[in-house]
Amino acid sequence: MKRATKKKTKKLPIDYWSHSSLMAFLRNPLTWHKRYVEKIYDLPRTPASVIGSAGHYALELFYNGALKEEAIKEGLDYIRRISDFELNFGVAKSKKEKRAKRASMERDYVQAINFYLARPPRHKVIGVEVKSMASVPGLPLPVKAISDLVVESKGNPGMVDIVDHKFVDSFSKGSDKPAFALQALFNYYTVTELYGKPVCRFIVYECKKRKNADGRPQLRKYVLVYSEIEDMFLFFHRLLQDATDELARERAYLPNPSDMFEGDHSVDLYRLGLVNQ
Repeated sequence: MKRATKKKTKKLPIDYWSHSSLMAFLRNPLTWHKRYVEKIYDLPRTPASVIGSAGHYALELFYNGALKEEAIKEGLDYIRRISDFELNFGVAKSKKEKRAKRASMERDYVQAINFYLARPPRHKVIGVEVKSMASVPGLPLPVKAISDLVVESKGNPGMVDIVDHKFVDSFSKGSDKPAFALQALFNYYTVTELYGKPVCRFIVYECKKRKNADGRPQLRKYVLVYSEIEDMFLFFHRLLQDATDELARERAYLPNPSDMFEGDHSVDLYRLGLVNQ
């Protein structure tokens, strides 16, 4: 009689899912593998991502008690510390063009952060830039998220809300977008586990970088109530389970040439064999 052998479980290449990791995996598996498995972070950043990071840094300082002027300056210094090597200048190639692009980035940042801080939303803040990980019942991998703010939920005693900031070129169509809801659920589980309190809402403030010609507000608020999106909880669980199953099987990581951000880069990685398959 043959002795029964225990089936080996394939070790997963990552320890947790985050919203950015999941989106990268769905968009472009090869560049995802490079960044989240091999931990290679050499892809230049776009000006928009740098402006967004500077804005988040300024708001982190502001909500931790810094004066507006101090927070704005620190965000500007953040941009100036980014070297040319780290930036994707697009069609700007000459030194003059790159200087002009940097000047434009600084103007957009200063304008956007001043729009936000002119009348900043009022909250009873519990936590700022809250980093946390959580185990989700039924899912094999934990989830990780950073919440810009965790605040007391107005009108809902004993509950908390999660606040997210985005610096954008144009406003989104609405908070019912699947990407908003997916991000909201990563934050829901991590904040719930960290604070042990019921989480009521996910609030997104979009701050438009360029001034509206018609005088409309530069800040737009979207509110997602967790109790009203039970279908998205089911979608979230199914998507993360299926994505994890994909990781568990033998597979080749292929490029996505149509990816508008990293398509060409992923093709080069695949063509030159620069990432382990």
